[in-house]
Amino acid sequence: MNEKKITITVYGAEQICASCVGAPGSVDTYEWIQAAISRKYGQKPYINYKYVDINQPPNEKKHQEFIKRIVDEDLFWPIILINDEIIAEGIPRLKSVYKALEKHGVEPS
Repeated sequence: MNEKKITITVYGAEQICASCVGAPGSVDTYEWIQAAISRKYGQKPYINYKYVDINQPPNEKKHQEFIKRIVDEDLFWPIILINDEIIAEGIPRLKSVYKALEKHGVEPS
């Protein structure tokens, strides 16, 4: 069993990214990614999920800094991070998420 904690963070906003017409909303992506990961890998107690609204961020320095990066670099949301590494931006692809999880030692059920 993988003892390392894995944090999957989805940054997004209620409003859909202007450049991502037809993409699902950020909260929808957050819920969808949890369901997809659970289906493929089962419930893993060491995988934690967090949603960060870029318009109403928590008062944590790391989130404030990343939101500044989103604005400065004009990144598309939702943005999915696994342990602070960007895995997907805009319209996420499950293959890239699964590949990153497996790189961190998560095995399918």
